[in-house]
Amino acid sequence: MRRFLVILFGIVVLCLHSISFAQTLQIAAASDLKFALDAVVNAFESEHNSAQNPKISIIYGSSGKLHTQIMQGAPYDLFFSADVAYPNALKKQGFVVGEVLPYGVGRIVAWRLKSVSHTQPITLQSLTEASIKHIAIANPAHAPYGKRATEALMHLGIMEHIKSKLVFGENIAQATQFVQTGNAEIGIIALSLALSPTLADIGEYYLIPGTYHSALIQGLVITKRAENNQIAKDFVAYLGSDVARKIFLRYGFKWPNSENS
Repeated sequence: MRRFLVILFGIVVLCLHSISFAQTLQIAAASDLKFALDAVVNAFESEHNSAQNPKISIIYGSSGKLHTQIMQGAPYDLFFSADVAYPNALKKQGFVVGEVLPYGVGRIVAWRLKSVSHTQPITLQSLTEASIKHIAIANPAHAPYGKRATEALMHLGIMEHIKSKLVFGENIAQATQFVQTGNAEIGIIALSLALSPTLADIGEYYLIPGTYHSALIQGLVITKRAENNQIAKDFVAYLGSDVARKIFLRYGFKWPNSENS
């Protein structure tokens, strides 16, 4: 029996060592980052697999709802928001460690599926056409891209004309899906999604001038939960690498110190 207990203890120790060796990272991220952040995570895991064996998972959603979940105790280590206002609020409320780190400037576009029936290029005036019955945007109550979409529509003076056509997605990914599946003829979505491999070949877009809405400065924070999580700190540091920067630029994210034109 004693020998059995010794062997059992050894197995437990090995299992615990294996668990600690495979470091984990839980990320909450705005839906506009779906393709860009997935690519960065893949690059990071590829470079660090042999040394740290990181296990990274990502939950995508609207920034406002993810912010609320963190306040309610959701087990996230990093929070990537589409609007730096949410991380700033978490910092003031004591839910994070360190500083709020801006990582990019998002852009919005008018996007539709390609069709032989489209004889003219897409523009913002396309939104007012009689053939357009539904316009998809993210819910402005908790999705930064939805808020910027409404700002752009008001800037153009066409909000009253088209507000009855608006359909709201829970986040920018769902708003995009409405157009992709034909439930809306056009949408105001994230440039990063329009440039994604999934949508680039099937759709066309018009880049809405950044002067039509307030800047979409995006920011991230390390939560209190991850205060001693080295993999979280390493991943944040990796975002400054050439590899990560090129990925973000590929998906249309300008750096916060560049012109939002």
